[in-house]
Amino acid sequence: MSSHAIEIARGERFAFGENWARYLGILDEARIGEAQESLRQMLEAEDLAGKSFLDIGSGSGLFSLAARRLGARVHSLDYDPQSVACTAELKRRYFPNDPDWIVEEGSALDRDYLASLGRFDVVYSWGVLHHTGKMWDALGAAMMPVAQGGKLFIAIYNDTGKETIRWRRIKRIYNALPAPLKTPFILMLIAPAQLKEVSTALAKFRLRTYLDSWTRYESQRGMSRWRDIVDWIGGYPYEAAKVEEIFDFYRARGCTMTRLKCDSYRLGPNEFVFLKDQ
Repeated sequence: MSSHAIEIARGERFAFGENWARYLGILDEARIGEAQESLRQMLEAEDLAGKSFLDIGSGSGLFSLAARRLGARVHSLDYDPQSVACTAELKRRYFPNDPDWIVEEGSALDRDYLASLGRFDVVYSWGVLHHTGKMWDALGAAMMPVAQGGKLFIAIYNDTGKETIRWRRIKRIYNALPAPLKTPFILMLIAPAQLKEVSTALAKFRLRTYLDSWTRYESQRGMSRWRDIVDWIGGYPYEAAKVEEIFDFYRARGCTMTRLKCDSYRLGPNEFVFLKDQ
């Protein structure tokens, strides 16, 4: 049994790949288009023609696909074998037998492996490095494949103190539960907030707005709201950092922050783009 499978069996890791496999069933052109637009905005580029793109923790493979559609040569890697299978499936669907898109299993913590890949114009790791169990090691390793003058695009959970500690406990509980109890556990957790949202929508005669938050969620980077909820509640190991901690970490390593999308009061991921100056 692989180390990944052992960690899942022990309740020490969430099965991200299993979650993404279900997401592929609803993936469509609109969601792919939103993913492409997300890359354009954060990387401040109309396309990625002639660029190399490393996707560390490719998950569903959506953003590897988006980068390839924007013209990049893509290398996708993930620690989760099912995530690797999801990414390989998207390559099969949209770019079969394409030599400019490589998909393989690999770890964000394996510095020797990352060094062997060479240098890339863009290294992308959205919502991944805080799930490695050694976030700061992973943040450092992610810099290694970035070419001088290249960009590192990451998203890291925001550290809000007590709430972050509370959610780490919740995630640990979720992953220790038997499979039949996991969905009921999620529904129990989200029910109060959903009831509040529905009540507010009804009071303001905006029920349609609430329904759109579920049916039109693909406008958020092309993702699925339910899959994101499962990913959030189950996502373990789980670490977080304050914006200034990430900023200081990379500034000390010769990087300049060029883009930031954050909300200092929320638990969700802050998005950063760094330019590697040296």
